Amino acid sequence: MATVNDRAVLQTIFNPSTPFGDIPGLDEEEEDVQEEGEAFAPELLEQVRDLELQGVSAAESGDVSTALERFGEAIRLLPERASAYNNRAQALRLQGNVAGALQDLDTAIRLSRGRGRAACQSFVQRGLIHRLQAREEDARRDFERAARLGSAFARRQLVLLNPYSALCNQMLCEMLGRLRNPGGAGSE
Repeated sequence: MATVNDRAVLQTIFNPSTPFGDIPGLDEEEEDVQEEGEAFAPELLEQVRDLELQGVSAAESGDVSTALERFGEAIRLLPERASAYNNRAQALRLQGNVAGALQDLDTAIRLSRGRGRAACQSFVQRGLIHRLQAREEDARRDFERAARLGSAFARRQLVLLNPYSALCNQMLCEMLGRLRNPGGAGSE
């Protein structure tokens, strides 16, 4: 059985540039589990987690409608748990329902009180949607919040959103290009 740390290492190796390669604070995940165990009936929580796993598996295999059904069932059973809203938002986004995804992400952030793994993933997802909609300031705010919760992906996005960083990267690339090809086209 893999430990949380083992899973984090494997996620980083196999998915280095995805937001879901993040394991936002290994201790924080344990806190989330402990808080959920105290807040919800254990047998109901186990049933909801199983439905979410089924939904994630369905989405990964391309069956988004089944994924949405499973996440919907999980939400009906525990409507005050943030994780299922976050997962359903991903499936809604895959389906092309960006407005529905944003609504679920807002709900997940509100229910999680902006703390823990579900909040971190929700901020990242919402930040990505904002970037796609060219709402850079909104994206920056969400990525900052996710970065504070431990998301390495969000930190990388913040670097990309920083105009000074982008300019420095552009100048560095030009300089390296000139060093590699001193007499080539473009050098004066």
